[in-house]
Amino acid sequence: MEDEQEPPLQPRTQIQHRVLFLTVCAAGIGGTFQFGYNLSIINAPTLHIQEFTNETWWARTGWPLPDHLVLLVWSLIVSLYPLGGLFGALLAGPFAIKLGRKKSLLVNNIFVVAAATLFGFSRRAGSFEMIMLGRLLMGISAGISAGVSMNIQPMYLGESAPKEQRGAVAMSSAIFTALGIVMGQVVGLRELLGGPQAWPLLLASCLVPGVLQLASLPLLPESPRYLLIDRGDSVTCLAALQRLRGTTEVMVELAELEEERAACQGGRARRPWELFQDGALRRQVISLVVLSSAMELCGNDSIYAYASSVFREAGVPQEKVQYAIVGTGCCELLTAFISCVVIERVGRRVLLMGGYCLMTCWGSVFTVALCLQSSFPWMPYLAMSCIFAFILSFGIGPAGVTGILATELFDQKARPAAYMEGLSHFLYVPFLGVCVCGAIYTGFFLPETKGKTFLEISEELHRLNFPGQSQSPTWRGPEVIRSTEL
Repeated sequence: MEDEQEPPLQPRTQIQHRVLFLTVCAAGIGGTFQFGYNLSIINAPTLHIQEFTNETWWARTGWPLPDHLVLLVWSLIVSLYPLGGLFGALLAGPFAIKLGRKKSLLVNNIFVVAAATLFGFSRRAGSFEMIMLGRLLMGISAGISAGVSMNIQPMYLGESAPKEQRGAVAMSSAIFTALGIVMGQVVGLRELLGGPQAWPLLLASCLVPGVLQLASLPLLPESPRYLLIDRGDSVTCLAALQRLRGTTEVMVELAELEEERAACQGGRARRPWELFQDGALRRQVISLVVLSSAMELCGNDSIYAYASSVFREAGVPQEKVQYAIVGTGCCELLTAFISCVVIERVGRRVLLMGGYCLMTCWGSVFTVALCLQSSFPWMPYLAMSCIFAFILSFGIGPAGVTGILATELFDQKARPAAYMEGLSHFLYVPFLGVCVCGAIYTGFFLPETKGKTFLEISEELHRLNFPGQSQSPTWRGPEVIRSTEL
């Protein structure tokens, strides 16, 4: 009878998507969003900080700093950021092992809160030293972010998502990075917080995403794989898995985790450099080193550096250049969204190869346009178009796919160690070779990981690493470790 029919149940996938969406947002807002946002704002008020340094010195001593000393002090301030980044990067690996994925993301906010406090009160205290210390702490946060946000965040999300959605969920890290860059560019506009009076608030605004993460992420579960394989806590793993999937019917996936756990038993503790000595991890290590280097050396940062001068050469007024710069960030954000949608359909290799091939094409045209911009009046416009096209190509694959490779190529115990890892117009030419190498290596040597379990990926990589051997029926994956000493 009609009145005896039960009301339709809410589709499990909607519940699952909702929980995953909350997890992605909570991890991303204080993770890669924070990283991208800080990249945009940290150097935005350069002129104002230099003026503040000179004013502070004058108030203390009664005489202004000579120009060469102003440059020296500013160079010292700038150098503290990468110095802190180096220290922070060394902390990322131990955090992932000792604290877990979620707690590592939370601990990173301690440095953000401290840096934001120093930035916010530096002008009132009349101390440029507070800015220096704040930049050091922000550099530590950025270094941890490069390890935590850019690495542990996709690791956390990739381990928490089902294999059918793992690529798209982990790819969200690139979306949050691009979104952070755009938001930092917008907030840094002169009409908002980029003016001479509001720049301390601009630097201190990094506190906002950190507070949002501190309030939201503790409400969500830890990575089920970390709980089961690293900590051996099957009860908490089951609870986390059921909560993430929105159902109690998780026995099939739990069985896969138990199978992976069995493959991870035994073996001794290895240090990161010992990954290079393990033949079972040879292709994984080479792939990560080559493609990570390609992403860093492909020239995307130099494109951003060239952008302002190219826009001015094309006739964009000086006061309008900042809005064009915002457009470059929007391009990367757009393609990050597109890649997130299509990654599970087209695979990782296609996105990487396509991105690097397109970057090679547009980088070549960009170089020609720079060389001929004084000969043809329309060349500056072509160069400006190439900037947007190159950034769009970078966002299609290398910007996001590279970050999830270590999550998928390495097993559970080796994964944290793996994450540690005068030319004028022709300045851009060396980057083209990197783009070509990235595309070629992806096409010939990188296996596709779309829709495969971690164990299936390990088995395929074992066959590739030992092509002359027939796989033993008892082989269950590469030798793994109980902990990683860093």
